[in-house]
Amino acid sequence: MAAAAAAAVGGPQPPQPELPAPGLALDKAATAAHLKAALSRPDNRAGAEELQALLERVLSAERPLAAAADGEEAAAAGGGGGPGAAEEEALEWCKCLLAGGGGYDEFCAAVRAYDPAALCGLVWTANFVAYRCRTCGISPCMSLCAECFHQGDHTGHDFNMFRSQAGGACDCGDSNVMRESGFCKRHQIKSSSNIPCVPKDLLMMSEFVLPRFIFCLIQYLREGYNEPAADVPSEKDLNKVLQLLEPQISFLEDLTKMGGAMRSVLTQVLTNQQNYKDLTSGLGENACAKKSHEKYLIALKSSGLTYPEDKLVYGLQEPSAGTSTLAVQGFAGATGTLGQLDSSDEEDQDGSQGLGKRKRVKLSSSTKDQSIMDVLKHKSFLEELLFWTIKYEFPQKMVTFLLNMLPDQEYKVAFTKTFVQHYAFIMKTLKKSHESDTMSNRIVHISVQLFSNEELARQVTEECQLLDIMVTVLLYMMESCLIKSELQDEENSLHVVVNCGEALLKNNTYWPLVSDFINILSHQSVAKRFLEDHGLLVTWMNFVSFFQGMNLNKRELNEHVEFESQTYYAAFAAELEACAQPMWGLLSHCKVRETQEYTRNVVRYCLEALQDWFDAINFVDEPAPNQVTFHLPLHRYYAMFLSKAVKCQELDLDSVLPDQEMLMKLMIHPLQIQASLAEIHSNMWVRNGLQIKGQAMTYVQSHFCNSMIDPDIYLLQVCASRLDPDYFISSVFERFKVVDLLTMASQHQNTVLDAEHERSMLEGALTFLVILLSLRLHLGMSDDEILRAEMVAQLCMNDRTHSSLLDLIPENPNPKSGIIPGSYSFESVLSAVADFKAPVFEPGGSMQQGMYTPKAEVWDQEFDPVMVILRTVYRRDVQSAMDRYTAFLKQSGKFPGNPWPPYKKRTPLHPSYKGLMRLLHCKTLHIVLFTLLYKILMDHQNLSEHVLCMVLYLIELGLENSAEEESDEEASVCGPERCHDSWFPGSNLVSNMRHFINYVRVRVPETAPEVKRDSPASTSSDSLSSLHSSRRPKVLQRENSGTAQVFSLVAERRKKFQEIINRSSSEANQVVRPKTSNKWSAPGSAPQLTTAILEIKESILSLLIKLHHKLSGKQNSYYPPWLDDIEILIQPEIPKYNHGDGITAVERILLKAALQSRMNKRIIEEICRKVTPPVPPKKITAAEKKTLDKEERRQKARERQQKLLAEFASRQKSFMETAMDVDSPENDIPMEIATAEPQVSEAVYDCVICGQSGPSSEDRPTGLVVLLQASSVLGQCRDNIEPKKLPITEEEQIYPWDTCAAVHDVRLSLLQRYFKDSSCLLAVSIGWEGGVYVQTCGHTLHIDCHKSYMESLRNDQVLQGFSVDKGEFTCPLCRQFANSVLPCYPGSNVESNLWQRPSNKSIQDLIKEVEELQGRPGAFPVSISSETNLSKEMESVMKDIKNTTQKKYRDYSKTPGSPDNDFLFMYSVARTNLELELIHRGGNLCSGGASTAGKRSCLNQLFHVLALHMRLYSIDSEYNPWRKLTQLVEEMNSQQGNEEQQPEVPILYHDVTSLLLIQILMMPQPLRKDHFACIVKVLFTLLYTQALVALSVKCNEEDRLAWKHTGALKKNACDAEKSYEVLLSFVISELSKGKLYHEEGAQECAMVSPIAWSPESMEKYLQDFCLPFLRITSLLQHHLFGEDLPSCQEEEEFSVLSSCLGLLPTFYQTKHPFISASCLDWPVPAFDIISQWCFEINSFTERHAEQGKALLIQESRWKLPHLLQLPENYNTIFQYYHRKTCSVCTKVPKDPAVCLVCGTFVCLKGLCCKQQSYCECVLHSQNCGAGTGIFLLINASVIIIIRGHRFCLWGSVYLDAHGEEDRDLRRGKPLYICKERYKVLEQQWISHTFDHINKRWGPHYNGL
Repeated sequence: MAAAAAAAVGGPQPPQPELPAPGLALDKAATAAHLKAALSRPDNRAGAEELQALLERVLSAERPLAAAADGEEAAAAGGGGGPGAAEEEALEWCKCLLAGGGGYDEFCAAVRAYDPAALCGLVWTANFVAYRCRTCGISPCMSLCAECFHQGDHTGHDFNMFRSQAGGACDCGDSNVMRESGFCKRHQIKSSSNIPCVPKDLLMMSEFVLPRFIFCLIQYLREGYNEPAADVPSEKDLNKVLQLLEPQISFLEDLTKMGGAMRSVLTQVLTNQQNYKDLTSGLGENACAKKSHEKYLIALKSSGLTYPEDKLVYGLQEPSAGTSTLAVQGFAGATGTLGQLDSSDEEDQDGSQGLGKRKRVKLSSSTKDQSIMDVLKHKSFLEELLFWTIKYEFPQKMVTFLLNMLPDQEYKVAFTKTFVQHYAFIMKTLKKSHESDTMSNRIVHISVQLFSNEELARQVTEECQLLDIMVTVLLYMMESCLIKSELQDEENSLHVVVNCGEALLKNNTYWPLVSDFINILSHQSVAKRFLEDHGLLVTWMNFVSFFQGMNLNKRELNEHVEFESQTYYAAFAAELEACAQPMWGLLSHCKVRETQEYTRNVVRYCLEALQDWFDAINFVDEPAPNQVTFHLPLHRYYAMFLSKAVKCQELDLDSVLPDQEMLMKLMIHPLQIQASLAEIHSNMWVRNGLQIKGQAMTYVQSHFCNSMIDPDIYLLQVCASRLDPDYFISSVFERFKVVDLLTMASQHQNTVLDAEHERSMLEGALTFLVILLSLRLHLGMSDDEILRAEMVAQLCMNDRTHSSLLDLIPENPNPKSGIIPGSYSFESVLSAVADFKAPVFEPGGSMQQGMYTPKAEVWDQEFDPVMVILRTVYRRDVQSAMDRYTAFLKQSGKFPGNPWPPYKKRTPLHPSYKGLMRLLHCKTLHIVLFTLLYKILMDHQNLSEHVLCMVLYLIELGLENSAEEESDEEASVCGPERCHDSWFPGSNLVSNMRHFINYVRVRVPETAPEVKRDSPASTSSDSLSSLHSSRRPKVLQRENSGTAQVFSLVAERRKKFQEIINRSSSEANQVVRPKTSNKWSAPGSAPQLTTAILEIKESILSLLIKLHHKLSGKQNSYYPPWLDDIEILIQPEIPKYNHGDGITAVERILLKAALQSRMNKRIIEEICRKVTPPVPPKKITAAEKKTLDKEERRQKARERQQKLLAEFASRQKSFMETAMDVDSPENDIPMEIATAEPQVSEAVYDCVICGQSGPSSEDRPTGLVVLLQASSVLGQCRDNIEPKKLPITEEEQIYPWDTCAAVHDVRLSLLQRYFKDSSCLLAVSIGWEGGVYVQTCGHTLHIDCHKSYMESLRNDQVLQGFSVDKGEFTCPLCRQFANSVLPCYPGSNVESNLWQRPSNKSIQDLIKEVEELQGRPGAFPVSISSETNLSKEMESVMKDIKNTTQKKYRDYSKTPGSPDNDFLFMYSVARTNLELELIHRGGNLCSGGASTAGKRSCLNQLFHVLALHMRLYSIDSEYNPWRKLTQLVEEMNSQQGNEEQQPEVPILYHDVTSLLLIQILMMPQPLRKDHFACIVKVLFTLLYTQALVALSVKCNEEDRLAWKHTGALKKNACDAEKSYEVLLSFVISELSKGKLYHEEGAQECAMVSPIAWSPESMEKYLQDFCLPFLRITSLLQHHLFGEDLPSCQEEEEFSVLSSCLGLLPTFYQTKHPFISASCLDWPVPAFDIISQWCFEINSFTERHAEQGKALLIQESRWKLPHLLQLPENYNTIFQYYHRKTCSVCTKVPKDPAVCLVCGTFVCLKGLCCKQQSYCECVLHSQNCGAGTGIFLLINASVIIIIRGHRFCLWGSVYLDAHGEEDRDLRRGKPLYICKERYKVLEQQWISHTFDHINKRWGPHYNGL
């Protein structure tokens, strides 16, 4: 139907009615060629019409599908080839038409040839790995794709790799964003000049076809969009439409990739307004077009937008309620009508909003606001495309298409303008969106490309009012979540603030808009426009005031708050991002004098906004109690612009300051925050929950402090420097609530503070004053000095890594830029103040990172406690800094005791702030200092050393900053008589210090001791203890009456303050604190206050000197130093005073006081002369006695506790010493072989659970704590020395053919093919892969104790890192991980002495004995038949051993479950443990000595368990290999007769080490030494013969003949049996009888080694062949008989071991050169037995010569196992693997990982590669390492260890240039291999100690 309609509309019918149904490609091509020809004629109207008609038909064929998607006209789709077919068809047509009849691919290539590719412009989406080079970047947002980065030259630059969060585009080639030096090779050439012009006909078809195609796409988008019904956009529908459109958009995207020529065509199409008008107006009779146009208008309207020209829409002016985006959600009953968006006054709707009068933003013209928000008019395809892109919430494909076009300059401008035009609409869509995160990322993906370019940003600002739009849109956005502010005056407040609980703030929905704003403000030209535009500044200040006072905290006074709100995160983030960052952006452009005007503007509007704010919250002069907000962005704007004005613009500070009254208001709230910080740290807000601590910490935290606490303190400094100092000081103590404490009386009442908080609040107040007076961050320090101070403070708290330092140092302007101002100076300052400590490795210790630690001279001169206190988030960091300082002083010998924080000289003040120092010279402060000194001296309660420290610090600051030298005469005039009334005569600290104060009148409770005295005189000596000066009203006559009126408010406050202090009128209490006064005094107990007069008779100086006596604990300890050494007054800087404790501080202060005035010097001398009379014993009042007793009791308790602890520690130490000595028994007992009477003593074990010692018995066995684990480490040995490298290109691959495990596997399967199965299973060992390794910590326990221990673990609900159900536990003593207990075999050591006596029996006798003993089944001291506890335990541990490894590593037999299998498994366990111990010793036994694990070896016990079980399977005596080794068989042909059965394995194919273990484990235990020696001798003959055979096979024919000949000559010599030449010749002649040597031709060349064999090289070959056997045998002997291994040089290893094993008779030991054959001791005539053995080989090689040969050559020399070798630079691994596809699922894994043992590439956690619920890494760890896997996670650079069912993060072996890990590659700096770490990892793998060394294990549930 629709198609027919379209055809009808098409105007004149197409002239070729025979045009075939769209189908055959050939016809398409022909049609296309025909049309192209028609169009290239000069008169091409006919062609154009024909094309139009064709496109109508083709493209409208797909339109019903959209309808089908809508479910409206499903029928219209009319069956035909399914939904996708028509689209495919249409796309095919388009491609054909574009190519104009040619092939599409050739067309693409042709267009590409004309690409002037000066820009890269590659667009990427989230998670793409890109680079950023700060050295080359002009804009901070610059980024490069990996290809351009690696092609450019960035050596030595400051670059990093990063994972894109929101997507981006490559800037290579764009000189607006980056320097040309950084362009890559492809984009360096400005190639536009040499590219030929595009031929007209190439793109002619595109110009005709594309408009229709894009229009068709837009129609699709229009029809697919259904306005969501209930305000919930049905994402499903939208996504469905988008999926249908996928191919079309991809087609457009491919077009953009064809290069510049095609892009310019697309730009023309997208921006041409005529095209758009013709196609979309919806006129004409085309029903579909009409319908789609209507849908478009509805969509516009429902978005709350109008379409200006369209009268139709104005008719529909009342849209249904709820559709308007700007329905303000925060207000009751606000209905969304379009009208609400007007900014006209009557629209305030105050009634419905329930808000009271609310200031509404007035822009310069009301229409401007209106139009920004509500009007959209589309004039081109581009505009409507963007509109739909936004409507559909920025589908990724569309975004990529729009961005891919950006390299076209004309498009870039058009698109940017369009984007700005839609900005308000974007905001509305974003606010409604459910996926605001994704959408935010996509928005920023686009905007960052547009706004980072300064030229473009400037152009749009000028032409499209970009700044107006942005500010207005931000304002509107925030207006939707305003609530009434409750700060100050809850009932009448008119101020509104944002509600931090709203999703808009909580989810950071505003960040895309704010980040755009910050981005454009970074351009100077744009920022200047902003700062010049008064209207904009007013609006912006309005915006900022929405955040002023948000997230108000009210102190909970009664019960704990029920629900802790976490909104404070949102509040801090909002202030930082929406207020502070734009502020830093603006500040960065106010750096020079010429910009003064801008600062004046900002300051002016800021003050206006502040004044409005004070009015709105009804603020007069007292802040409301118990509430605090940390958010004062207006104050901070004001402060930062002031600071900039003085520092950079040379503005006069007073010209931008308001009047005194305003200053007083300004100071209140920042001061309130400082006081609240102290309250929070004093736990006064504890009922508000943890979040309030979180706020206090965030406020000072490094990312916030320079936008929060620093401006606040600076603002307070400015206020203090301009306000009356007495007023300021009194305000401080009042805010901190400690006024009442500052009395001289020993007792006081504090109406506003609990006693327990008084001390910390007083400390807080004094510390704040010290910070206020000594901080110079904004008062004159240069940027480099600030950086240095910040760095020193951070380093003093702790050693820091480079990255944490970068993170902790507050960044200056615009933290978004990622550029630290002068990051070069960062490095230079760092190297000036700190030393680098390279990472160290304690073996088995924690992995350390490279750290920076302060240099000694920094501690000596620059350590600044004030800065440390200001910057600590946690209070413990201050302590840490002090501890480190103490340690430095002790170490450098500067001061032995506990030092006080040092006093540091400050940077000089900037002249503008000189007034600040008046604080130090005001009477109020002096009275406070005097009172505090007095109280400390009198030991009043609630004072601490910290208080004293701060008091002295303030005095010292005052002396350092004293004003003019006062004349001594003037001061002395004012005699002592006046002082009773007014405390001090003047305001200069220097003169006030010596001023004596005689009497003080105080108000005290009647109960106070002072009251009971008769006359003031008698009380002078023992006046008592407590703290603030209740003083007489001060004399105000010194104030100039002229200024009194102006300062009326000040005078009022000051009077009020005095009243409070004097408590002269009870009314004062009520006036100031109406709400709280009744709350604090306990009911009924408030005592009456009464006045008492105290006699003091002290001055500050005399107090200081007495304090010196008190601190030093000696009378008259202070002696003025200048009396001895007058020099001291001339050069005052004396190093001895720099560091020290309180005594030093007092001396330093007295010296400075003496320096400042002669008078002080005289008075100090005088005071010191009056020898203080000894103090009479104090009369102690009951109350004091109580406190004293309490103190004493505490002290005693403390001492007792110390004593107990010390005792406990020594007990623990001795216990650990004894516990660690638990030895495996055979090492304990000295081997007294020669003792006459052997002592009968059993081995004694200590149980670490019950603590009893005793032997292990059959009914109560003891066991060793062991960890059983399957291991494939042995299987990883290779025969080449070079370790394999990790593959980093497609060519490099690792094949496991040459590993030990593979070789052994091949050998076993070869044997099983030709020989009898049961015999094969005795001829080899298994366990190279999945062998069971047993290790112990050496501690023992009773097995029944262990069982009860396991029970208790099972019932313990604590989450452990191990699984008790699997039998796992930790050793109760040393906490080492374990999973089984190995029973200790009971037996006395006497036996072992007897068994080791050498006997003189001949070898023949011994052979017989061995055979008999093996044949005796179960001849065991413990009879298996009687079920004892011991045998049960042995069985259960055997089960554990079997279950440790997987079934596939145990069963090698062809008949499943055959006993031979168990037999093989058991002796292989012994083999695995011996081989692994050998590897741990480095592969040889040259080092000798006891076992490396010393007492930690459990092989002896393990042997007993294995032997017990091996004896259960007796070998059939005729198959026993022992016979074949020691007896000649009479008839050799007996085997030949039986052809059907597979033969036994010839003895020469047996693995000799396996034979050894079988023989020994078959013997009854304990074994006798001479039997052991006998077995070794016999086996050595076999081994030697094997070596000869192998040698004979290895060499070529001539050599064989020569040897055969030379040996035959010596055959009759006396020691022929011990000469290798004779034996070799005999072997050759015997084997020549068979076909072994007959393999001629090509194969042989491969086997032949080109070596010329000399006697030396042959001897070496034979020794090397035998060495592995000798090593294992020596280890075994060491474990069974406890003999030490001798150490030796590598070249003597063979001879030393063979003599140690008793193979080498003593008289041979001295012979040189040493010959291996001399160790032979043949049990039967050599030649007979050899020929018997060779006969077996010959009979096999008759049939299988080649295999026979292969089996003879065994590789005996395996190198030690290694992990793969890693490349130096991590980037090489990352670039290859992070894009590599997985071989199983062929996708690029999300978390790729690579196995460091074998190099396999796996998907971590990938569900794609899951098999039977096991994810790929776990599966691989089982196959590759029998349960142990070591994986490198490519995207994180860390190594993860999987061990069985647990895993742990091990750490990284790649570190950056500063020795730090970069987990998850967050910093993206280049990483280099750390060889030491890799060695540690490899060591842990080889020694199987992952479980012991790494602590943080967790279960992986097979999900890795």
